[in-house]
Amino acid sequence: MNRTFAIGDIHGNLVHLEALLRQLPILDAQDTIVFIGDYLDRGPKSAEVVRLIRETLPALTPAKIVALRGSHEDAWHRVLTKGWPEFVLPVGNGCLATLRSFTGGPHPVNEETPTKEEFFSMFAGDFFPGDVRQWIADLPAWYEDEHAIYVHAGLPKVDGRFVHPSELADPHDIIWTRSREFFTEYGGKRVVFGHTVADLLPQELSLFTPGDKHDLFFYKSVVGIDTGAGHGGFLTAIELPALNVYESRQALK
Repeated sequence: MNRTFAIGDIHGNLVHLEALLRQLPILDAQDTIVFIGDYLDRGPKSAEVVRLIRETLPALTPAKIVALRGSHEDAWHRVLTKGWPEFVLPVGNGCLATLRSFTGGPHPVNEETPTKEEFFSMFAGDFFPGDVRQWIADLPAWYEDEHAIYVHAGLPKVDGRFVHPSELADPHDIIWTRSREFFTEYGGKRVVFGHTVADLLPQELSLFTPGDKHDLFFYKSVVGIDTGAGHGGFLTAIELPALNVYESRQALK
């Protein structure tokens, strides 16, 4: 049977990504790895994470590699095409870490602010190589196979029903939404998503090791796999259809 391994938000955390990938079983050409998005920002190795997903991993495995657009890639695409200073300015978004990862500078510490030159470069996004800019622009917003629908953030409710991504003219909602209705009421085909860190989801509903609020969120047809790699947490993958769970924290104990 074809297997799909969905991997949550990475946020420049190369150590956890490499640790997680080492735990996966040997993959073949019938298998698929789906990255849920948010490869950039906060962590120290955004450039290296992008390189691993785009170049290194496809050379190491025959499995199909699918990289979806996360909210941070969507934000950088807006920076690159229209400008969005409100995204690059807040320290918590971690944009300076991405700039320095691509330019070879030191990872920012504490609440370090950019230099004037770095500010201008972040406003324009001109530190991204051309091929990375194109890669960001081309990232799809969703993927579907026989096991699940994969999106970064969830599915929106329109006219009283949750809509399939194919029905949306604009993918904004499936990249950015944080809807308690989706987390608690959706009951259609399984959806695997990230974006909202699992310990912020309604833990009283999670059916997967409910005693550990930091691991993935699993309720009815929704599976939330952002376990906080961008906030000092770890990285999670879920294997479908078997529902095997892999965590980078297990390898890094």
